[in-house]
Amino acid sequence: MMATLAEHSTEREAPNDPNARLTLVVAARTVEADGVVSLTLVDPERGALPTWTPGSHIDLHLSDDLVRQYSLSSSSGDTEKWRVSILKESEGRGGSHAAHERIAVGSPVTVSMPRNHFVLHPSKNYVFVAGGIGITPIVSMIEAAQQSASSWNLVYAGRSRSSMAFVEELAHHGDRVKVVAGDTDGRMDFAAYFAEVQPDTLVYACGPESLLTALEAAITHWPVDSLHTERFVGKGVDESADVDFEVEFADSHLKLTIPAGKSILEIAEENDLPVISSCGEGTCGTCETVVLAGLPDHRDSILTDSEKAANKSMFICVSRSIAGCPLKLDL
Repeated sequence: MMATLAEHSTEREAPNDPNARLTLVVAARTVEADGVVSLTLVDPERGALPTWTPGSHIDLHLSDDLVRQYSLSSSSGDTEKWRVSILKESEGRGGSHAAHERIAVGSPVTVSMPRNHFVLHPSKNYVFVAGGIGITPIVSMIEAAQQSASSWNLVYAGRSRSSMAFVEELAHHGDRVKVVAGDTDGRMDFAAYFAEVQPDTLVYACGPESLLTALEAAITHWPVDSLHTERFVGKGVDESADVDFEVEFADSHLKLTIPAGKSILEIAEENDLPVISSCGEGTCGTCETVVLAGLPDHRDSILTDSEKAANKSMFICVSRSIAGCPLKLDL
């Protein structure tokens, strides 16, 4: 049985060994919607899989130099199988095309251990918002909210019903689920939907940048940290005023200059420091590093406003220092 939300950690989580890999096999391949397939992954010996919490994602190693992150969309209480759901991108020949065209039932797949930077915090009430393939982390969150007896509602927006995964799977929840198909219903009016502040309510949203931007604008009058988001790509940042700054890498006993135009991660890699990374955009959370001193300029799409203000950690693939002040990192 799944643990209640109160039993889950409320901290963002990382595996004990972030370099750990599992080789799983594809037990099923399901077409969920136009351009969306789900892969059901199991242990080759049918052993138990590591536990995870709602909001977690894994890396799929699609080739030696092609790694992509996908949210787990199965039940977090199921240790026999994991499900990832993948939208085939309309442009390019990247990870989604490789997953759609090369991975079949029986294929071995190398994956990372689950990581969670989109943790479902305990709350009496939730509003879930999903845009398109952004429904994937929300599915397990809804199950957890159900089992914790929390009140919840879902707003699920997409281009058309035929392009929206899990619509039928979610239908048994009745009017708790509001499906907004753009071709028949137009755009979702978030300003009207969130006009009245709902007390003791957390909002969890995942989707394209246009949806998240509209949602953020509509919810500015809600309490701080009411909104938790997961982005597909990092926020755009103006780098024109970036300056050089110094970082002391405490564990490595090095002081290095980070020039404008290069990230802390790049300089750390150039000096053979023990760093790991994946997305390079401040969205996956792989490169999170503890801040020992200094004021980071947080440019990631993961930390809440309160977490940024606390300055306990930063994501060194994108974040820098404020006004060129020196930083001291636990690295």
